[in-house]
Amino acid sequence: MNEWANSTAVMMEQSWTRVERSVLVALLSVEMVLGVIGNCLVLLVKIMCRGRFPCRYWVPFVSLTLSDLGSSLLIISGSLLAILTKGQRSPLCEVVSLLKFAFITSSIGSIAILCVQRAKGMAATGSGASVVVALACLASWLTGAVFGSIPVVYNWIRYDPAEMLCAVFWDSSYSDMLVYILCAFSICIFLPFLLILFCSLFTAAGCGRNCDSDPDDLSSVTPLMVAFYLFCNTPFAVSELILLGRLDLSPAPNWLRTLSSVMSYLDCGLNPIIYCVNQNFREAGLALFWTSRKLLFSEPVLTSVTTLEL
Repeated sequence: MNEWANSTAVMMEQSWTRVERSVLVALLSVEMVLGVIGNCLVLLVKIMCRGRFPCRYWVPFVSLTLSDLGSSLLIISGSLLAILTKGQRSPLCEVVSLLKFAFITSSIGSIAILCVQRAKGMAATGSGASVVVALACLASWLTGAVFGSIPVVYNWIRYDPAEMLCAVFWDSSYSDMLVYILCAFSICIFLPFLLILFCSLFTAAGCGRNCDSDPDDLSSVTPLMVAFYLFCNTPFAVSELILLGRLDLSPAPNWLRTLSSVMSYLDCGLNPIIYCVNQNFREAGLALFWTSRKLLFSEPVLTSVTTLEL
């Protein structure tokens, strides 16, 4: 354990200069604050102002917000702490690795479910539809937890200074890595990605029932959300594909792994801003937080009449 910790500290010193570490600390701090505050406010507006703006697809939106909030609270803070303390030790190392995979899978799964609902024009209004959608979102969380726990069980987890948290390092064989990555990517990443792509094209072509029938609905931000999700998580997918293509099990370049972490964290803070693009959602949030001010400066009310003799 001491040798592992010492090697981690040496890797940390070799990876970052003082200036680079300061920049990363500043970036992660901004992303964490933006993600925590933004997603807490979004949850508050969704719960407190549910009847003030149209939203037919509540379940995947709430699931996505919880995933972004959990990632901001636990994963980004873990990376920030790892940079400041120059490492990450067990059992926090394994917990962070498992949770990161669960949050990644749940977020892309929630977006895929949302896209499927929009393409089919299926609002979860009935009890049966609500249960099916809720079970689908729960399945994405559980699937991510299962695949995230496999590297922990087989002791494939080690702190990676480039990713700023514990990640999978392969000390066994290429065949083990190939089987695991192919199964994890096919089930957790590739299948939801295909659903997102197909349903987005299907909706854009206007082929779905009731697609975009209400442009004021909160689901109107879905195309923008999908675009930013794919943009922010492309470096992560590229780094994993590079690992898969190397027979010597060497990871992707350090700069790419760092970029993949920073960009994936950024998406958690961007989603609350994307929600505010919807005018009704934005107005509901402003009404919630500025009600007292509106009451204070409301128009005067006639309470009594006094007769004056001339």
